[in-house]
Amino acid sequence: MDPRHRKILQSNRSNLVQELDPSKLYDGLLSRGIFTQDIIDEIQIAGTRRRQARELVINLEMRGSRAFPAFLECLRETGQEQVVQLLQNGDSPGPPVPLPVRPTPLPVPIKKTKDGDKPDKCDFTPQPGQTVQLDPLPSPYTEKDISPRPRPRRDSIQNYKMEASPCGLCLIINNVDFEPGCELSNRKGSDIDCDRLERRFKSLNFDVIVKRNLKRKHIQQELSGLSKKDHSNYDCCVVIILSHGTEASHSRFPGAVHGVDGPSVPVQNITNYLNGQHCPSLQGKPKLFFIQACGGGERDTGFEVSPDEFTPSAGGVDDQTDALPVSSSSDSLSFSDEVDARATLPTSSDILVSYSTFPGYVSWRDTQTGSWYVETLDRILEENASTRDLVSMLTMVNSDVSQISAKGLYKQMPGSFNFLRKLFYFQTLPQ
Repeated sequence: MDPRHRKILQSNRSNLVQELDPSKLYDGLLSRGIFTQDIIDEIQIAGTRRRQARELVINLEMRGSRAFPAFLECLRETGQEQVVQLLQNGDSPGPPVPLPVRPTPLPVPIKKTKDGDKPDKCDFTPQPGQTVQLDPLPSPYTEKDISPRPRPRRDSIQNYKMEASPCGLCLIINNVDFEPGCELSNRKGSDIDCDRLERRFKSLNFDVIVKRNLKRKHIQQELSGLSKKDHSNYDCCVVIILSHGTEASHSRFPGAVHGVDGPSVPVQNITNYLNGQHCPSLQGKPKLFFIQACGGGERDTGFEVSPDEFTPSAGGVDDQTDALPVSSSSDSLSFSDEVDARATLPTSSDILVSYSTFPGYVSWRDTQTGSWYVETLDRILEENASTRDLVSMLTMVNSDVSQISAKGLYKQMPGSFNFLRKLFYFQTLPQ
């Protein structure tokens, strides 16, 4: 799409969400080849008219040069002339129409009804009729807990600066089809995760790069290339890896992810590419890693609790010395003539690694709807990114995923290693 047209859509998104009737546009956009039926289906399952309108506009921004003119034609054909006039005002749409103040929706249970759930590194085939059921456990978050509250956008002691546009690069590595000799099954359903996260991080104003079916050496090459880019004009960097995983020896971050050829890359090596030592243009900026992969081969059967006794765990990772990385400032000081002549930060500072599962355990993925972790993460970001900091949202993800059961038996517990120095808020575009 022409950047000017994309800017018009983005600057008018609040008004479009309020005024647009997306249901009248689907046939026209489909017949003109702007959207496929799969895209329309994805938009329609967003729910309310307003949510469908927002998803339609976000998807429209990703289409080609014909998308904007075709969109205007469809609006005229369906009698939405007021919206046409709004868009034809160009880059100066006038004062936005105020949206009604509404509380952030409470997290809701994820209904798992498909029979294709399987762990990311186990040859598990569910029997016909098996379903994924939710334990009848209430969410620990009340409406008061998650109500929106104002927050500063500039860099401060409390918050990272997130004002660049785009705010950063987001690399997604999606390993689906594994080579026969590596004895790892294909990851059916991972493309759903990938598409979902690509849309989400584009809506959070990231430039998204998607790579599919990478061997170990190619994973390393992509990360190396990312570390060598100039991030001076960005405020953040995100890496998302969807693959099979395993346990690995480590001194900082546990686990490893497999290339489609079989060999794995340790998570701590993945984070090292972007740390303050190896990627100078990201020094002091948040570096976020999301790992959808098994942490090992063990299956968690959980333990029984009564609903009124359930409280979310304050931890999420085992208490080991390698959970607290020790970094030396000697490398930084070597550039100085005097010990106190240069301000330094720990090498592993400003890094957060979010894991789909507890180290050592399998991570579950529905072959029809995608993984539990990614589906929940996407929903929590959609509902809360404009008002909540990242760590708070990941705690909500942990809580919701922990209440899902595979075959009424197996559980999953996400967690994160957090070495951020400040609160992190995503840069959300107008809704």
